[in-house]
Amino acid sequence: MKGFFDKVYQIVQQIPEGRVTTYGIIAKALGYPRAAKQVGFALHANPKPKIIPCHRVVNRFGELSKAFVFGGESLQRDWLMQEGITFLEDGRVDLSKYLWIP
Repeated sequence: MKGFFDKVYQIVQQIPEGRVTTYGIIAKALGYPRAAKQVGFALHANPKPKIIPCHRVVNRFGELSKAFVFGGESLQRDWLMQEGITFLEDGRVDLSKYLWIP
């Protein structure tokens, strides 16, 4: 799994500030389109949260992680807002506006 995790981290490090991507898009970019959960496992084990910006990864609906490992959903939201991301009324990220695809 270490090799897969490292590849996830390489992609996540490329996400520009003020943009997001999804677990599924990362999985597909790695050639494993059904491995979105494994991408989540990798981000949960992120060894360098200040360097690997896992807060920029959301689910396919633009929802934040309820189990954001580095401080909860509200911290993920705060970090994204600091980067200029705004949220829809229901709390989701507007993927039509902020989605980044590697």
